[in-house]
Amino acid sequence: MININGNLVEDKDANISVFNRGLAYGDSVFETLRVINGKIIFWEDHYFRLMSSMRIMRMEIPSNFSPEFLEEGILDLLKNNELINSPARIRFTVFRKSGGFYRPNTLDIEYIISSEKLVDPFYLLNEEAYEVELFKDHYVTSGLLSTIKSNNRVVNVLGSIFAMENDYQNCLLINENKQVVEALNGNIFLVNGDKIKTPPLKDGALNGISRKQILSIVKTMKDLEIEENSISPFELQKADELFISNVIVGIQPISKYRKKVFEKSVAKEVLSKLNVKARLG
Repeated sequence: MININGNLVEDKDANISVFNRGLAYGDSVFETLRVINGKIIFWEDHYFRLMSSMRIMRMEIPSNFSPEFLEEGILDLLKNNELINSPARIRFTVFRKSGGFYRPNTLDIEYIISSEKLVDPFYLLNEEAYEVELFKDHYVTSGLLSTIKSNNRVVNVLGSIFAMENDYQNCLLINENKQVVEALNGNIFLVNGDKIKTPPLKDGALNGISRKQILSIVKTMKDLEIEENSISPFELQKADELFISNVIVGIQPISKYRKKVFEKSVAKEVLSKLNVKARLG
């Protein structure tokens, strides 16, 4: 089942217009959420990021778009898909109503909620080899638009194809100033001694939900310091650890970048605390 504007329809009957503005112009934003046994992990943060993204995109937010209304729609979908008692992934997509060209005829929106089953209820550390490379063919533009999850993910798509063609598990994206911004599917963290660094939002980094949680977690750890600061590609091979974060996998350690092989002890420690926060938050 798919939730389209509050109505549940069978997958085979879930259709959108060929004039859909998300398809035609990328005039759309989305949230990817993790749900465990009917509990939406970090729901409040997701909700406020969605509202912020819609404001940045100058979309008209419906008066009934309360946290309670949207949560009910998500959980109702999970119940109908028999996923309420298992881990699940939700994609909540919002797009402006059809009409107009670059200038829309209306600021009003429509939405789609879809779901799929996940295997593991909580975050597990992937111990397998995970090699990355810089993707330099195209840049993430620094600024506010790059911080939201819009449907314009062409750089991520092309970077994923580059990774697939060259047997990398992921790629790191750079902005127009040649600073490392993020990975294809999450935020990047660099560990050097007792210091952790992650790119600031002004560099074009996604305003990630798990990024926010990790910033909060590390600030409580007495043996570690964290800062939001630009990362040069030259710093990567000098790091002790590199890891990627997103709300679905939690933390993904990077095992190799070029000739440098990395540790994963800090990633493992932070992941355990992220799991605790996911259970309680």
